[in-house]
Amino acid sequence: MADNSKDDLLQLVKRISAFLTVKMANLFTITFQKLDLFSVGALAGLAVAIIFTWKIFPNAPQRRQPKRQPARASSSGVNVQAAAAESSGASASSEDLRAQDVIDDFFQPVKPTLAQIVRQKLCEGRKVTCRILGVVLEETSPEELQLKATVKSSVLEVLLEITKFCDLYLMERVLDDESEKRVLLALGEAGILASGGLIKDKVLFCSTEIGRTSFVRQLEPDWHIDSNSEITSQLARFIKYQLHISPSRPERLASNVFCSTSLEHFFGCV
Repeated sequence: MADNSKDDLLQLVKRISAFLTVKMANLFTITFQKLDLFSVGALAGLAVAIIFTWKIFPNAPQRRQPKRQPARASSSGVNVQAAAAESSGASASSEDLRAQDVIDDFFQPVKPTLAQIVRQKLCEGRKVTCRILGVVLEETSPEELQLKATVKSSVLEVLLEITKFCDLYLMERVLDDESEKRVLLALGEAGILASGGLIKDKVLFCSTEIGRTSFVRQLEPDWHIDSNSEITSQLARFIKYQLHISPSRPERLASNVFCSTSLEHFFGCV
């Protein structure tokens, strides 16, 4: 019985090796320069699956050795041989399916984390400037800020992730000091101004749109996020990448300007 179990295990390993040879050949045709986060994740998943497979091998069910039947008439011998061939074919088919299941598990797509998506989308940019109205807040005009300031709950996760590895600056035009205080209070209550993340000194206010444009040019960010198409167009010559936020999803204003209906939508969070 031990010999039969080893034979079964050997056959399964051979089938898995055949499948892996094809899969690995496809994977390693990609050059290391072009490997992205998804490829690295796939390789990591492959390594984990291999370890898992070796762990389950000792539990492979052993086939019970059929009892020897006494020699009978030739017709009976033919029936026994046919039954043995059918059993052998069924066993091989079952092993093929089991090997295919293991291979399929190896190459299940690995879903990237939000941190990986943010870094990939921002092309590893280290400094980001972002308008507040219409992007971080529900309000879309300075006049509305004179009444209230409401942080969009859907944008929180993305914004906090950006602050983990980017030097983030928020900026907005306000009509009075009370509006400024209202915005800072809303950001603080939402946890955006938490320790280790965005600090109060990096939330900038001005009284004109020209002032906001000047902020961006002085900071020289890798990315600027805005909902004003005129400012986005003006900055296209000076900023490496921009994200234009608009509910209508307009056409791209320049080759280095991306468009999205919201910040969270750009990072696939909705």
